[in-house]
Amino acid sequence: MLAGRIKVAATASVIALSSAFLAAQAAAESLADALTAAYNHSGLIDQNRATLRAADEDVAGAMAALRPVLRWSGNIRRSFGSSGANKSLSVGNASDTVTLGLTAEWVVYAGGRNALAVQSAKEAVLATRAGLVSIEQQVLLSAVSAFMEVRRALETVALRQNNVRVIRQEVRAAKDRFEVGEITRTDVALAEARLSAARSQLAGAQGALVSAQEAYARFVGHRPGKLTTPRSLPRLPNSVKQAKATSVRTHPDMLRVQHSVAAAELAVEIARGATKPSVSLRSTYGATENFNNRSFSRAGTVELNAGGPIYSGGALASAIRKAQAQRDSARAELHVLRHTLREGVGNAYVSLEVARASRAAFESQVRAATVAFRGVREEAKLGARTTLDVLDAEQELLDARASLISAQVDETLAAYRVLASIGQLTAENLHLNVPHFDPSEYYNLVKTAPAAVSKQGKDLDRVLRALGKK
Repeated sequence: MLAGRIKVAATASVIALSSAFLAAQAAAESLADALTAAYNHSGLIDQNRATLRAADEDVAGAMAALRPVLRWSGNIRRSFGSSGANKSLSVGNASDTVTLGLTAEWVVYAGGRNALAVQSAKEAVLATRAGLVSIEQQVLLSAVSAFMEVRRALETVALRQNNVRVIRQEVRAAKDRFEVGEITRTDVALAEARLSAARSQLAGAQGALVSAQEAYARFVGHRPGKLTTPRSLPRLPNSVKQAKATSVRTHPDMLRVQHSVAAAELAVEIARGATKPSVSLRSTYGATENFNNRSFSRAGTVELNAGGPIYSGGALASAIRKAQAQRDSARAELHVLRHTLREGVGNAYVSLEVARASRAAFESQVRAATVAFRGVREEAKLGARTTLDVLDAEQELLDARASLISAQVDETLAAYRVLASIGQLTAENLHLNVPHFDPSEYYNLVKTAPAAVSKQGKDLDRVLRALGKK
């Protein structure tokens, strides 16, 4: 019976420990969790989404310039006065009239500028979309860095705390040996000095942890709890050459500048179009009613107007040259960016390889330093080593462990920097559990410049209310 109760109690303990372990695992935050929180928290992403909506509206504005414009006007007028040879024979008069008018204007031809403006606005939208992806990469990379720096700081604090405990034990042992005459007071002082240095290093590590936690809260949106070690690194291209080709082809910064170049080329054509004649159609219709009698008037006009510049003081030619210079600047930026991206990929891969080699080397160093420390400590017990030898061996082991922690963190950071250098550090590529954002959804609603009273305009109002922007 007793054995049965012991078995039941043991089983209950195992279940309780398992439940506690699972709860701790559930409460722990992974790197993917931190990236998801950072994506949802980031004000930069919201800011640039708003910038993208503004660029979408530029397309609507350019499209509206291709359409006729209809305006109305109206006024009510009361006229009064008197006339006569003297005051006693004066005759008063008053009249009330109302006038209403409609005006329709349509720019039929403007040297192709209006149609080109639509194309230019579309290129600006595509450039802004690419810029939004670039901002997303910055947000996620900052979150990775914040996560790993907290991990580095936590591991370093734990290491420094363990170092203080070990040296404290060494100090007690040194004092005991001093009491029995095995060592001198100098050995005790050396141990105490090393303990003070270890406490100072612990304080520095704790300060670095607080700073890392503040950075984490800034980028992720909340203070870090228990963070789990990433189980694996992201998948990367097999070679640096392949990575460079991918970066030049798909990196959001490259796409942004490519569309900026296209917009700059269109701007040159728009500037040239200003030198061409323009043709517009204008129609008016008005009605005037007099309330004091039956008089009225109805009138309308239809005009076809044409005109163009003859001499503008050199302003039009200057505008063309300016647009050409801006186009050349955009082309040069594209050339520079291509080489910058390739260099960035190469540097990111070098950093990754260095971190991997450092991690492997420090793992070997930790194993060797552990064996050496244990051996020196045992030899010191036999009198073959001094207290200083033990402290030196312990310090070497500590340094090796700290270097290994940094190398492990650096390897993870380097891997994600490689991913960012090729333009694939995105929520979609990392399969993060975040709300899907379709940049074309809003664009498709506004690109035709719908009127506020149309069905499409009402759909747009619903979208804005869902976004909390109206």
